[in-house]
Amino acid sequence: MATVPELFGKNVFDDRQMKARLPEKVYNSIRKTIEEGKQLDLSLANAVASAMKDWAVENGATHYTHWFQPMTGVTAEKHDSFISPAPDGGVLMEFSGKELIKGEPDASSFPSGGLRATFEARGYTAWDPTSFAFIKDKTLCIPTAFCSYTGDALDKKTPLLRSMSALNKQALRILKLFGNDSVHMVTTSVGPEQEYFLIPKEMYDLREDLIFTGRTLFGAKPPKGQEMDDHYFGIIKPRVAEFMKDLNDELWKLGILAKTEHNEVAPAQHELAPIYSTTNIATDHNQLTMEIMQKVASKHGLVCLLHEKPFAGVNGSGKHNNWSIATDTGVNLLTPGETPYENAQFLLFLVAVIKAVDEYQDLLRLSVATAGNDHRLGANEAPPAVISIFLGDELEGVLDAIENETDYTGSKSAKMKLGVDVLPEFKKDTTDRNRTSPFAFTGNKFEFRMLGSSNSIACANIMLNSAVAEILKDFADKLEKASDFEKDLHELIKSTIKEHKRIIFNGNGYGDEWMEEAAKRGLSNLKTTPDCMPKLLDKKNADMLVGHGVFTQAELESRCEIMLENYTKAVNIEALTMVDMAKKQIIPAVEDYVASLVTTASRKMKISADIPMEYEKEVISKLSSLVDIIYDRTNILEAATIKLKDIEDITEQAYYIRDEILAKMASLRVAADEAETLTDKKYWPFPTYGDLLFGVR
Repeated sequence: MATVPELFGKNVFDDRQMKARLPEKVYNSIRKTIEEGKQLDLSLANAVASAMKDWAVENGATHYTHWFQPMTGVTAEKHDSFISPAPDGGVLMEFSGKELIKGEPDASSFPSGGLRATFEARGYTAWDPTSFAFIKDKTLCIPTAFCSYTGDALDKKTPLLRSMSALNKQALRILKLFGNDSVHMVTTSVGPEQEYFLIPKEMYDLREDLIFTGRTLFGAKPPKGQEMDDHYFGIIKPRVAEFMKDLNDELWKLGILAKTEHNEVAPAQHELAPIYSTTNIATDHNQLTMEIMQKVASKHGLVCLLHEKPFAGVNGSGKHNNWSIATDTGVNLLTPGETPYENAQFLLFLVAVIKAVDEYQDLLRLSVATAGNDHRLGANEAPPAVISIFLGDELEGVLDAIENETDYTGSKSAKMKLGVDVLPEFKKDTTDRNRTSPFAFTGNKFEFRMLGSSNSIACANIMLNSAVAEILKDFADKLEKASDFEKDLHELIKSTIKEHKRIIFNGNGYGDEWMEEAAKRGLSNLKTTPDCMPKLLDKKNADMLVGHGVFTQAELESRCEIMLENYTKAVNIEALTMVDMAKKQIIPAVEDYVASLVTTASRKMKISADIPMEYEKEVISKLSSLVDIIYDRTNILEAATIKLKDIEDITEQAYYIRDEILAKMASLRVAADEAETLTDKKYWPFPTYGDLLFGVR
């Protein structure tokens, strides 16, 4: 049996394989691309392709694919075999540099938001050499960007790489002002914590709503939920433990740094957390993690649910995005230093993030907006839709001292004059964690907690990288002109704290008091996807994103349309599924049970008119009334979905769903769930919440 070090990266064409198989010149060129962002010498592509193919074939691969991330929310791949006809009637296994660098999938069948017409089919995938190729299902997978024939980005990787480049460029300008000439590259790193549910497959197969939408659209609350807090960090059940073991093995083979696993708060809910990786690699790895979770679950007779809110009444699933900035010399720029300049540098990057989050609240909010996540944000399980930053009392005290030019009286008395005095001794864990904060500083990183469990982490990190790049640019523009660097630096940090401290909040983000206070501070509260998605096209946001080359104006407009379209389609499918389940399953099941009660009552009457029939009478009356209500509300919901077809504008469709369809869905569910509580279990047409949440033993 292979040890973990032997297993790790077994299916990855990683640095070890490249160093062993590539000529030194080719290897060094690729390393420069990865480490310094240098452009790869394409003349070397044939050597890379040949070595990559030989390694893949030796490990059982027969095909290759350009693996990319279109705007569908999942990955895409088109497989081609390595075979090429040989003169003797056999085949050769070939793979050229041209095939490595560029592919041509059909672009017309992927979401483009109007960038491509149906008849404009040509699209290209381009190799991303900074993310290692890997073998999956006997196929060599080459991570790639995806663009249209006209060069417009149709994926999530391209703008993510652009945002990383933008932040790198502006961060280097800042570091040079502090004399850090040895730094050649600044990158962001991410460790995304992934929450998920596991349920028995045989029960999943009986739920039309889970199959079509990923969440339960009906379901009465079971006698027990998560109120005992006994599942969180509890003993992992043997069947789940076996799943987790196999999952780790498969992830480790793919070079994914799966580190932590545990039971989450809700019954049947669990979490996996990896070690940090460079942001684009972490994004690739998280997409793979979600795919592998579902495949491994199937092998164990389970289904992995990644929807943000698969069950009402218990916690939904998120994905905490732990984000930091570091140099290629190994310095975390969000960690306080040991010298005055290091601390001043830390504070400048810190206030840059604070200003970026404050000025671009709407971009961060819309980066996590989906129909699924709308059910989760704002409940007492996840941050509210209001963006705020948690810093902790000590660091907030430091910023207050700088703003007011007073002595800091925390762990060490010090006058907070930058460039002269050292920060007080600052330990990593200087304060408690705040799980109610959307954006919390946790020692040397920020934890962005608003992402939904099914989200690609690319979207949030694109906006975060871009916003911080914009603020660093503004800082660099000012400080490069400074006549007295230390004085101007001090004034810049001081003024930034004063102007953007409204975004800092260390208290309970779940409380109603905070919602009132946030409104007084002028913070935005964009509660739903239709509320926030159009903000993408606001002039301030568009100018910033286009100015840094992260998106073109056309790409922004297309993404706004795609995300609203995804929202409307997702909710419309849910509404149609509810109509189908109500008509074909729930109403017939309740009617059957009512008929059985009528038969029982009739039989009793034949025996004796004195036999009590209060139960039958009461339940028959209640269920008969509920059937009529369910039928009426089903027809109302169905009519609303028909009306939706008559609305042409995608934004108006989204507003109609928000204001009309969701309310009608909720109304139908209330009646159906009440009927479930009165109907004999053997008549109910699909597994209940109790079955699903406690079915894995």
